[in-house]
Amino acid sequence: MFRDRSEAGRKLAAALRPYAGRPDLIVLGAPRGGVPVAFEVAGELNAPLDVFVLRKLGVPWQEELAFGAIAQGGVRVLDESIVKMLGITPEQIEQVAAKELVELERRLRVYRGGRPPLDVRGRTVLLVDDGIATGSTMRAAIAALRKMQPARIVLAVPVAPPSTCQSLRREVDDLVCLDAPEFFFAISQFYLDFSPVSDEEVTDLLARAAAAASSAGKTGGKA
Repeated sequence: MFRDRSEAGRKLAAALRPYAGRPDLIVLGAPRGGVPVAFEVAGELNAPLDVFVLRKLGVPWQEELAFGAIAQGGVRVLDESIVKMLGITPEQIEQVAAKELVELERRLRVYRGGRPPLDVRGRTVLLVDDGIATGSTMRAAIAALRKMQPARIVLAVPVAPPSTCQSLRREVDDLVCLDAPEFFFAISQFYLDFSPVSDEEVTDLLARAAAAASSAGKTGGKA
């Protein structure tokens, strides 16, 4: 049980210590909930922080159930088994994807505040979230990142089901998960405080991280 996302981030950073101090390291937070976790990780490891925007594609009549996801870079991942089982039509897929694309593009504009994305080509990327359930959204993120040609992708989360960890481990270069409980119903059950994260909080954390990185660059040391 984690007190909140900040505590989860500090504990996750401790497990990621082998990556500390690497000059090629970049931390990417999945909004919204992954950004407070990633902020702590980036600070502890002295690495730059950016946001990696992805959106779940929810079943039209049961939006909490994901049948796929989209991520920045134009990547779409579908869970064909769910699509087939529920009879989701191509028209419904396009309608949901179009709506989520609008929100994805809005978040990209809001979160970065005009700052360009960090270049991940040839670098080690720590992709961080506050937890993973089915993994469909994260698969879209991983597929999008692969297109950007990083040297390594490391997926890091405080909690996820064992089956999800096992399936995602095959898709990344390393996976760090602090807890993989058998009885997993929702990410929120592992946090005392799982309050929604606002756009304003995400924007503030990214701005603080960018300012710290700029200060470190000017002084030639840590922020």
